Amino acid sequence: MPRILRIINRFNLGGPTYNAAYLTKYLAPEFETMLVGGMKDESEDSSEFILENLGIKPVIIPEMRRSVNPMNDYRAYRKIKKLIKSFRPDIVHTHASKAGALGRIAAYQCRVPVIIHTFHGHVFHSYFGNLKTEIYKNIERYLAKKSSAIIAISDKQKHELSGIHHICESEKIEVIPLGFDLNRFRENKETKRTEFRKKYLLEDDEVAVGIIGRIVPVKNHELFLRALRIVLEGTEKKIRAFIIGDGEDRLKTEQLARDLGIEFTSSPGKEKKTLAFTSWIKEIDVAMAGLDIVALTSLNEGTPVSLIEAQAAGKAIISTKAGGVENVVAEGITGFLAENNNVTDFAQKLIRLAENNSLRKEMQDNGWTYVETKFHYTRLVNDTRNLYNKLLAASL
Repeated sequence: MPRILRIINRFNLGGPTYNAAYLTKYLAPEFETMLVGGMKDESEDSSEFILENLGIKPVIIPEMRRSVNPMNDYRAYRKIKKLIKSFRPDIVHTHASKAGALGRIAAYQCRVPVIIHTFHGHVFHSYFGNLKTEIYKNIERYLAKKSSAIIAISDKQKHELSGIHHICESEKIEVIPLGFDLNRFRENKETKRTEFRKKYLLEDDEVAVGIIGRIVPVKNHELFLRALRIVLEGTEKKIRAFIIGDGEDRLKTEQLARDLGIEFTSSPGKEKKTLAFTSWIKEIDVAMAGLDIVALTSLNEGTPVSLIEAQAAGKAIISTKAGGVENVVAEGITGFLAENNNVTDFAQKLIRLAENNSLRKEMQDNGWTYVETKFHYTRLVNDTRNLYNKLLAASL
């Protein structure tokens, strides 16, 4: 039985954790997997409950954290090498940047037969200045040479990696979109909708718009709030907005809401305001059921999980054309896509969705059909199994 050492940056809520968890669980018994991960940031909610629900017990490396710290990074690297020597994997498969750097170097030094890395996103624009960005690109080019294969999670990401940023040749990149257990977003939707809307004091005639994710610069919540201000002034529809998540820009985002004159609450179950900061909601299927429109305003994205889940739940989408979004949303069919960082375009399309009930209903009905097979975890597992077997055969 081939052995896989799967290494992920950290177990925070998001696509990478689901990806690693489903592959660990459902590639068995054909493959034996050890799942390794670092520590989440304090501003992030833990996703270890996902692993617990699947009966997975990961190995935690406390020193492997999101921030760059030479001492911690070296300690994490040493621990990964120790795991490789004891577990003796046939494949080391890393997910996201920190795990990808430490894991691939360790695997190469230990002469692991197959080394694979999945880019769940990248930091090659909208994160750092030009000099720092170029340093990261050069590091990734070096690591790509040590890799048997690179996995991109969308066709657009593959083009960016090979054609724009020149990380490696396109022949080395396999496109394997993320996969999820989407069935929970189809179950008991009316009961969940009633539960959410009662908890957050939503009336039947109020249109609930939600944005889900970390409150950090690249997610561009400023665009969401500035567009919301235009929407509130431009429609007679009753609009309620929800920022679901937390992060380093929380206070800054609250201050912007004040500056824009948008009434908000951080205690949304106790008082009713136009905008609610809910922090993290683990029962995201309940939140999806209660919302009418799901928004995303990112400057850069890999594969946005919230938009996949929203379509599975039958919700209309409004998003920027960031990263892999165009591979996730069927424009004009399951949602609208606005030009990146264009407040007016985003606001106008959001108004159109809010005001047109029949259009919104049509997009909601199209969502499940679009994501059902494209983003289900069974397809993810099959695609990955095929790649593993191909690379193992080539390594003999």
